Amino acid sequence: MSHGVFSVVHRTGSARTRVAVLAGLFVALLALLMGAPGTAHAAAKGHVSHPELDWMGSTVRAHEGSGSATTTVTPLVAQTPGMDVSSYQGNVAWSTAWANGAKFAYIKATESTSYTNPYFAQQYNGSYNVGMIRGSYHFATPDTSGGATQADYFIAHGGGWSSDGKTLPGALDIEYNPYGTTCYGLSQASMVSWIHAFANEYHAKEGTYPVIYSTYDWWSTCTGNNSGFAATSPFWIAKYASSAGTLPAGYTYYTFWQYADSGTFPGDQDYFNGDTTRLKALATG
Repeated sequence: MSHGVFSVVHRTGSARTRVAVLAGLFVALLALLMGAPGTAHAAAKGHVSHPELDWMGSTVRAHEGSGSATTTVTPLVAQTPGMDVSSYQGNVAWSTAWANGAKFAYIKATESTSYTNPYFAQQYNGSYNVGMIRGSYHFATPDTSGGATQADYFIAHGGGWSSDGKTLPGALDIEYNPYGTTCYGLSQASMVSWIHAFANEYHAKEGTYPVIYSTYDWWSTCTGNNSGFAATSPFWIAKYASSAGTLPAGYTYYTFWQYADSGTFPGDQDYFNGDTTRLKALATG
């Protein structure tokens, strides 16, 4: 009897084992069929792991070369010198930068919807306090969230604008992806839609369109050299050379030019395409 009981228990255990194995295989197959797309989507979803290293133009050097303090620039019209900084520069000696001729500054405020510059207050207020006209910029990551969502985050964390003659419109820094594929996995049409969403949301909330910062190469590659922003958003061209070079379609002049990634001022070296009167006009709206 004990043998019979053992046999029954053994067979019952085997049956349960087979059922468990089959159930496991079924669940695994179901997960493969239903879960794989979600898994693939999650893997493709962008992430932000080193925002402190993502400053305006941080990816330009690797893709297009870099300029320096030795770059000779001969502007065709009056240009106003300025600079852009991020947390990478830490606490900036604004009085020194002002004494050396910087008249405006852009400060990184945010990236994606998860990062704010810990030095933003010192940089944004410090530049203002010495007399500079200043603005803030957002480092875009189009693969982490929508354009309107990132515009709202930017506005809520230092990206706002006021028509006071001292605050420049917020800038959208859209450049090579520091975390992966050049165009963040977006098609040209999707990228254009993303930028429009950001720009339109910023305009709806702040009453002005953002400045767009990029390079001609990135813009051509990732937007198909789209001309649909020229009527509303000033363009900030990054070109580390003795001239600003070719501009995106629709633009007949640049508003800002980042011409070197080091030089007289902390951070990147920039020109506004006009004198200080025109710079104040941009800050007034």
